[in-house]
Amino acid sequence: MGLIAVPDEQVATVVTTLEMSSRPPLRPMPTSPFRLVRWTRPAAEGYRMLFRRVGGPWLWFSRLAMRESELLAIIHDEAIEVYAVIDRFGIEVGMLELDFRHRNVCELSYFGFIPELAGQGHGRWLMSEAMARSWRAGIERVVVHTCTLDHPSALNFYRAQGFVAVKRTVETFADPRIAGLLPPETAPHVPLLAKRR
Repeated sequence: MGLIAVPDEQVATVVTTLEMSSRPPLRPMPTSPFRLVRWTRPAAEGYRMLFRRVGGPWLWFSRLAMRESELLAIIHDEAIEVYAVIDRFGIEVGMLELDFRHRNVCELSYFGFIPELAGQGHGRWLMSEAMARSWRAGIERVVVHTCTLDHPSALNFYRAQGFVAVKRTVETFADPRIAGLLPPETAPHVPLLAKRR
C-alpha cells in the first residue's frame, strides 16, 4: 500500500459506478414545489449556465471544457434528454440528464440541485422523476456514477434508491479552476494547490 503523488495542477477522485438492473417497485411520487421541464435542443450558453450552477461546487467541468460544437452534438442528440428543475418563480434550480445512447441502458449523466437546496429531501422527488423516465421499453439497466468530489451524501443516496455499486476507478484531471473554467473559490473542500493561469 502506498500513496501516489498527484501534481499540483491536477485533481484526483475515486469514482464509483452504480447500477440498477430491475425497475424499482412503484412508490407514491414525493410531493415537490418544483416541476421538471424538458429542454429540447437547449442553447449551449443556457445549458452551461445551469451546469455550472448545479455542478460547480463539485467541480463538474467536462461540459464547460468542450467546444460548443461538441457540446451541442451531445445535448442535441435524440438519445440524450436534458431536463431543468424549475421553481415556482420560473428559475432553474436543478438538472437531470439521461443518456440512452447505449443499447438497453440509461445513464443518469447529471443529477442535482443548486447547493442551496442540497440536503432538503428534494433528491427523492427528482430520483422518482428520473426513474419514471429511465425505465422505458427495452431498458435493462440504469447506471449512475458518483465520486469523492460530489456531495458527501451522494453515494449513500444512490444506494438508498436501489442502486448497487459495481465498480470503482480513480480519475485524475486538470483542475478546472486553474484553466479558468470555474472561479478559484469554487469547491473550497478541494484545495487549490497551483496558481491560476
